Amino acid sequence: MRKVVVLIVTFILLLSCNKSENETPEVVTKPQRIVEQFGFKFNDFNVYHDTIQKGDTFGSIIDKQNIGDKQVYDIIDKVKDSFDVRKVRIGKPFTLLRSKDRYKKLQAFIYQPDRGTYYVIDFRDSLLVYKKTRPILIKRRTIAGSLDGSLSEALSKEGVDNALANKLTKVYAWSIDFFKLKKGDKFGITFTERYIDDTIYDGVDSLKAAFFEYKGKTIYAFPFAQNEASGKVDYYDEEGKALKNFFLKAPLKFVNITSHYTKNRFHPVQLIWKAHKGTDYAAPTGTPIMTTASGIVEQTGYTAGNGNFVKVKHDRTYSTQYLHMSKILARRGQHVNQGDIIGKVGSTGLATGPHVCYRFWKNGQQVDALKLKLPNSEPMDKRNLPRFLTVMKPLKRELDSVSNLKFKKQNN
Repeated sequence: MRKVVVLIVTFILLLSCNKSENETPEVVTKPQRIVEQFGFKFNDFNVYHDTIQKGDTFGSIIDKQNIGDKQVYDIIDKVKDSFDVRKVRIGKPFTLLRSKDRYKKLQAFIYQPDRGTYYVIDFRDSLLVYKKTRPILIKRRTIAGSLDGSLSEALSKEGVDNALANKLTKVYAWSIDFFKLKKGDKFGITFTERYIDDTIYDGVDSLKAAFFEYKGKTIYAFPFAQNEASGKVDYYDEEGKALKNFFLKAPLKFVNITSHYTKNRFHPVQLIWKAHKGTDYAAPTGTPIMTTASGIVEQTGYTAGNGNFVKVKHDRTYSTQYLHMSKILARRGQHVNQGDIIGKVGSTGLATGPHVCYRFWKNGQQVDALKLKLPNSEPMDKRNLPRFLTVMKPLKRELDSVSNLKFKKQNN
């Protein structure tokens, strides 16, 4: 009996070994991921990505490829009406599609001047050149927050591109001195963003509405075109009052105030107590200084105390002066527009470091520009107010709703 069992086990083992030797193990292959871009199936090509480097030209790039009998100058001549090869710029991406055989013959050249468009030069069969624009989706967002540092830092916490900060400072340039915003000041913003092919983020598109807390007041901003045919947009508060004033709030961008207007202060250079009838804005040497309003350059020159300076007369009532410049970029008698660069920050005259001292005159008397209530330059036509209110009210409700919800959660 024992011999029979041994024989049966041995037979089963032999059958098992024989089966293993004869059978080929099944190989499972994963399907290749299909990659399609610019209208090409990349799987069919040898793909090379790069960016334009200093010294690169369209001709030098394709000359290094195996393009057969085609001469570079002939190719450039044929594509010039559809693709200006002189506009190829350093840092812009390009893609080469080459054959997958050992010759790696150039099949297509793709150049992207920006993320929304691209040019294709197709070398297969006959030379074909065309430009494509990718579909752009506009998405709308409303955010709210409070300042804990700079405006850029606050927007970054909300996952917003820094370009929005630049838009806001331009809109509020006449009504808010961003150097005087305080920690805890609240804001709310409705804006749109661009997405290429529905997924690739392409930055901030436009500002739809906003508010900022400033000196205990809430200042709203709503875009509105008084003349619908022209489409020219200005920004107004919730009552239809223009944010754009006769004067900008500051002569510099993105700097810190180091000293305010005072009737008496200890002068850091002369070491005596004396009136300081201006506002000091600290900034690196060479920072552009803007005229805060349009006018005529009344004086330029140098004095021991003021250093290099420019004085602008705006009308019969107002004049401004800009001191301690490293370089004067305006001449006496010149007409300047609001925001024009009239000089650069320096430390000439009685100055301990690079800054601009901004001085302001009203009716011949020097006053504190930061405390002065200045006139709006472009009031809204009363006939447009009903249309403006119709557009503004739903935007304001959206802003207030999101901000109230945000700050209610923070307080709980």
